Amino acid sequence: MQSRRSFASLRLLRRSHLLIAFGLGSLLIGLTPWLGVASPAAPGRRPAPVPTDQQALQSPHHGLVPANAMEPTAPLLDRAGWTATASDEETTGENGRAANVLDGDNTTIWHSKWTATAAPLPHTLTIDMKRTAVVSAVVYQPRTNGPNGRLGEYGISVSPDGVNWGSPVATGTVADDASAKTLGFAPQGTRFVRLTALTEAGGRGPWTSAAEINLLGDPGTPEATVDLSRAGWTATASDEETTGENGRAANVLDGSDATIWHSRWSGTAAPLPHTLTIDMKRATTVSALAYHPRTDGANGRAGAYTITTSTDGTTFRAPVAAGTWRDDDTVKTATFTRAESARYVRLTLTSEAGGRGPWSSASEIRLSGPASPAVHGSWGRIIGFPLVPVATAALPGDKLLAWSAYAVDRFGGSNGYTQTAILDLRTGKVTQRRIDNTGHDMFCPGIAMLADGRVLITGGSNAEKASIYDPATDAWSATSSMNIARGYQAMTLLSTGEAFVLGGSWSGNASTDKAGEVWSPDTRTWRKLPGVSAAPALTADPAGPYRADNHMWLHATSGGKVLQLGPSRQMNWITTTGQGTITSAGSRADSQDAMTGNAVAYDIGKLVTLGGSPAYQDSPATQRAYTVGISGSQVQAARTGDMEHARAFSNSVVLPDGKVAVFGGQANPVPFSDAASVLTPELWDPATDRFTPLATMAVPRNYHSVANLLPDGRIFSGGGGLCGDCATNHADGAVFTPPYLLEADGSPKPRPAITGGVPPRAAPGASLTVGTDSPVASFVLMRAAAATHSTDNDQRRVPLSATPAGTGTYTVSIPSDTGVVLPGNYMLFALDSQGVPSVARFLTVS
Repeated sequence: MQSRRSFASLRLLRRSHLLIAFGLGSLLIGLTPWLGVASPAAPGRRPAPVPTDQQALQSPHHGLVPANAMEPTAPLLDRAGWTATASDEETTGENGRAANVLDGDNTTIWHSKWTATAAPLPHTLTIDMKRTAVVSAVVYQPRTNGPNGRLGEYGISVSPDGVNWGSPVATGTVADDASAKTLGFAPQGTRFVRLTALTEAGGRGPWTSAAEINLLGDPGTPEATVDLSRAGWTATASDEETTGENGRAANVLDGSDATIWHSRWSGTAAPLPHTLTIDMKRATTVSALAYHPRTDGANGRAGAYTITTSTDGTTFRAPVAAGTWRDDDTVKTATFTRAESARYVRLTLTSEAGGRGPWSSASEIRLSGPASPAVHGSWGRIIGFPLVPVATAALPGDKLLAWSAYAVDRFGGSNGYTQTAILDLRTGKVTQRRIDNTGHDMFCPGIAMLADGRVLITGGSNAEKASIYDPATDAWSATSSMNIARGYQAMTLLSTGEAFVLGGSWSGNASTDKAGEVWSPDTRTWRKLPGVSAAPALTADPAGPYRADNHMWLHATSGGKVLQLGPSRQMNWITTTGQGTITSAGSRADSQDAMTGNAVAYDIGKLVTLGGSPAYQDSPATQRAYTVGISGSQVQAARTGDMEHARAFSNSVVLPDGKVAVFGGQANPVPFSDAASVLTPELWDPATDRFTPLATMAVPRNYHSVANLLPDGRIFSGGGGLCGDCATNHADGAVFTPPYLLEADGSPKPRPAITGGVPPRAAPGASLTVGTDSPVASFVLMRAAAATHSTDNDQRRVPLSATPAGTGTYTVSIPSDTGVVLPGNYMLFALDSQGVPSVARFLTVS
């Protein structure tokens, strides 16, 4: 009962925030989903969804927030029997005992000792659940009667026994306000969870306090797993429907969501429980099961479930997972409390999710096991941010700049300021800062990394504004406003050092042609390009230009030219001299429009496009990938190997070895929703045109997520959401270590090091004499890049010509063509003969 009261208080808090959002006009949300209604007389039929009487309200920009975005994907764990202890607690000046965080009352608090001599930071609060359960987040409710003791920087650790804790599973910083904070980490089985407060949010004193602590269970995102090959597997069931339809158990292994297993329903329906057993034909280590509900109706959706394993198919061991899945059509994953070696895995269903009848069904069943670091890479701890990182830019000095909108968790209006944060990659510390001096709400912007290393950010909520961030001085400034108000526009730096912008009907007058214009770093002004209309670059989105000119893929080449290679299926050449021109460069092979996909420059004049969908939302994403080659004015596009998963709203990053990693996305794009999330990243190899799976993500990364290459050759992946009081806000990120950096046991591979010869600045065409501590095979320049809304037009990989110049030294030549090596900040990597990269050295090419 205590946990229910606490959850109710959290929901009330969320509702109060939602009222504020409505009052500001920042977010109009439809709370009623479209429901699938099935006939109880024929559970196997495929009924079409029908709308409810209450119609969803339409947001002025993003469309409705789906109802499932408002509900937590992870269950609130029952706190019955739990205990809480603290490193210290106040018992003299007030009742500040640790036990108060579990009493279901927001008016009672735990407070660190403050009478006489205050106990110094850090302070710890430890929850003992008295049993092992899968846990994925700490929900921290600050005190409601004042700011003192609010959590600032934090760490979270877990332990099976309360003695052995290991490294933190999450670290981060939270915003200094009274709202409940969900501090996520990779789901795992544990008994003890410890929250460590490292700072007080406002620096008001050496104090920590909390009104309530809750824990979330399994959200269906297992840690560091990889899908197991299903070749040769068989499936059997306690019963199956073969008369009224083909509902055989074997259908869950056929790779098609259109076919299903269904419990027997003709004649006399087989009563619950129903079992479905997978025989993998060999002993395999298994750590998670993914259940795909049928996609054509609601009947038979799994509700309460138990998962057991066996080595012989006769004796099944104690359950490795149990729970109740939500009544919707999203893929469900059960994370095992322990990995087990087994041949058989049995899913036992004891209820139908909606109570519609004694039925069970499934379209697909997948199993996953622990990832191999040298093959699949590995994920670091979850890093909490004080905002949802909707846009990010990689900076020198091992820093990552992130920003959201006027608020840390929502957007709307034209408020004239932006919430930003900087992650220090060396320490993991995140600092928050509100930017007021530019008068610019930089939500949904265009971004270009300038020739001198500064970051130009345009449009968005304040649609005509433009701002500049200088990482050398950590200072923001305004520059002249654009001629055309825009949001969701595309930008790229030109070979001339100017910045080009096109499209962006999300903000400003959507009936206006969002034609091209160019910003000059010399005059700090914009000049119109009336000859570069956005019309030839539109997709055929049914919403018209408002959606059809968004997030264009731009690749700058020599002479101030730009190839617009998507997301419209027609590609276009753009010139930026004089009034400018835009002319067709042909179709992207047999590709459809691919809005919400992306393009990555993986070599000189070579790009790969990945995923996307014909319309911005509610249209099926594609698995397809295409290569686009540029030779002079000629453009050749061809289909390459397909991804394993269809993706929209994913992010893609080129690595120093030329491979491209793809993170997150959805099979069916719906802004703010985590439905149909793709949790398995993939790695594309241009040498083979093939995609291979990488270690599973712990958090869905869909709409408003980002990914960036880091100077040590790893990748930051984070964000998603920004929909106010929804459950799909992901104010966090994690660093992925690609397999090229890891041994089989997960330890770091030896890697070369650049020891000298890299100046802070070099001109195009310059030759450098670079020293290394060991022999290397190649050098590459990787452009420091910025990402938002699945698009990163700044990233490009430039292989360099290099020759030995003596023991441990190489002559490295930078291309002279600024259409190849755009002016700006680059990371210089050295790679050994196995493709293992060094830690990069930054230099500015201009």
